Amino acid sequence: MTLSITEITLYMGALAILFLTPGPVWVALVARGVSGGFHAAWPLALGVVVGDIIWPLLAIFGVSLLVEVYADFLNLLRYGGAVILVWMGVRTIRNADKPLIADERLSASGMWAGFVAGLMVIIGNPKAILFYMGVLPNFFNINSVSGPDIAVICFISGLVPFTGNILFALSIHRIRRFLSSAESVRRTNLISGSALVLVGIVIAVL
Repeated sequence: MTLSITEITLYMGALAILFLTPGPVWVALVARGVSGGFHAAWPLALGVVVGDIIWPLLAIFGVSLLVEVYADFLNLLRYGGAVILVWMGVRTIRNADKPLIADERLSASGMWAGFVAGLMVIIGNPKAILFYMGVLPNFFNINSVSGPDIAVICFISGLVPFTGNILFALSIHRIRRFLSSAESVRRTNLISGSALVLVGIVIAVL
């Protein structure tokens, strides 16, 4: 394995920041947790894991292919990823007061329905798409990652949000009160948005 502890730690930190930004997965977990408890929520978290593994795979192999064709692509991607992070952070801050709205379709009963809902939520989540396709390559040398490296990246990509989602599912009643508090959502958005902007600046400068 060629990945360093520093690279892995920084990537895990970025995933944690991304996870702590309120979004569709939070709403989906609350919708299912409130309607059916932890039993209904954990299959959704499992579905999210699958999406969180698919996206880094697409990012790694897609970027590697482009690097073979365009030698300077990684340099462009570095600044592009920085811009994406800053944009996501600014957008999160600007929408800090925007309430989260649950989708009743996410609370359909059944483990399979929960799994599919989780997969669809993460596959269609623009925040996840932008992060994995535009930002992930800035944490690792995509052009030289090995099979074990890819396995570790995918494992981390699934583990960090899955851990958070399971903890959310176990504390669903508190989460429901949290999401109903405009001030709590606003504070979380401001902190998460600022952190994303900071990470974007660091990527551009280093």
